[in-house]
Amino acid sequence: MIDSGWYRAVTDFARATSWLAEPVILFTEYGVFLLGVAVAAMAWWSRRRGSAVQAAVLWVPVAVVAAYAIDSVIKGVVAEQRPCRVVPAVTTLLPCDGPTDYAFPSNHTVIVSAFAVAVFLVHRRWGVFAAVFALLMAASRVYVGAHYPHDVLAGFVVGGLIGACGVFVRKPMTSLLDGIARRRHPHEEKIPLDSFRR
Repeated sequence: MIDSGWYRAVTDFARATSWLAEPVILFTEYGVFLLGVAVAAMAWWSRRRGSAVQAAVLWVPVAVVAAYAIDSVIKGVVAEQRPCRVVPAVTTLLPCDGPTDYAFPSNHTVIVSAFAVAVFLVHRRWGVFAAVFALLMAASRVYVGAHYPHDVLAGFVVGGLIGACGVFVRKPMTSLLDGIARRRHPHEEKIPLDSFRR
């Protein structure tokens, strides 16, 4: 691969920075679980902010699930072997995955990128923090030896595009939530939004 030299440079750097290895391993193995905490917090925050905001928040976990599913299909089609199985004489921080656990694109990166873009559609400042999280996760995947750099770059593209689909689905999701609310409370009169702006 064209970036096998970069991959070797990063894994050599990982071996030389043993003080950093353990925190990065913990982050790369368990960091994605923080996405669930973030989604729960946003759901709580959005509960009284109207159906448009709630639809944007709802898109976040939907985007993550869609990203995982689409990435799994791409992985199976491309069937790129993990670099730890291809690049000779390389030592990685994590054991090398099996021959059918493919590398392209990076699943972790696809998921966190979709998450970051979807969060940006909810709240721009939160989206910046989510983007930093995604960058750190992507870097960690190369650092521990699980991916080539091009795997994570492709992950950013795939995940980002999936997350950005929230722009198109937000309106129908808002209508869906409005319909559910009307069925639950059929006798409540909807107060026009303009009445709060006078």
